[in-house]
Amino acid sequence: MPFREINSKMVEATVEPGAKIFSQRGAMLAYKGDVSFTPNIQGGQGGIASMIGRRVAGEATPLMTVDGSGTVLFGHGGHHIQVIALSGDTLYVEADRLLAFDGTLQQGTMFLGSQGGVMGMVRGQVSGQGLFTTTLKGHGAVAVMAHGGVIEVPITPQRPVHVDPQAYVAHHGDVRNKLSTALGWRDMVGRGSGEAFQLELSGSGAVYVQASEEKL
Repeated sequence: MPFREINSKMVEATVEPGAKIFSQRGAMLAYKGDVSFTPNIQGGQGGIASMIGRRVAGEATPLMTVDGSGTVLFGHGGHHIQVIALSGDTLYVEADRLLAFDGTLQQGTMFLGSQGGVMGMVRGQVSGQGLFTTTLKGHGAVAVMAHGGVIEVPITPQRPVHVDPQAYVAHHGDVRNKLSTALGWRDMVGRGSGEAFQLELSGSGAVYVQASEEKL
């Protein structure tokens, strides 16, 4: 794993020759060694399709390619940072929550409506987040950002997890999601988020939940 947590708001990445790390622009705090930072015009490992998908989604978060030999300190806006290790599975995460990730991971874009039908559209309108989410697949590590700390909540077939859509950070595993409502549609008119909506995640995996509903 190339990331080491220095504290709750800073991680150190080890950059090795022949390997790459992708980071959000402006995330570099300091570095040591022979390290270079280059704007990535292809949207990471996902190539042009990923870049187009993110532009359509309004999530054209610029990435930097980091390579060379040395160490880099990453952080952004004083946000809490959580490092997630992937072992061949897929992580679903909002593009603007990505701080940095292994260049070995395959990046893509998924339309949230493909899981749970109207869930993606309702969630996008209510929470202000896009209809698309970024996917990262393979073996490696991802550093994500959140407000007020993050907790990993296991999802098991016997026990689905219900999350406020705005508290959702990311999830991985064999998981299905759908939006349920705690109130009637008439009661939800004009409501920005909160307990009126519940994002139900079922299957096997884990969901990462932030302590604050504030958007990045």
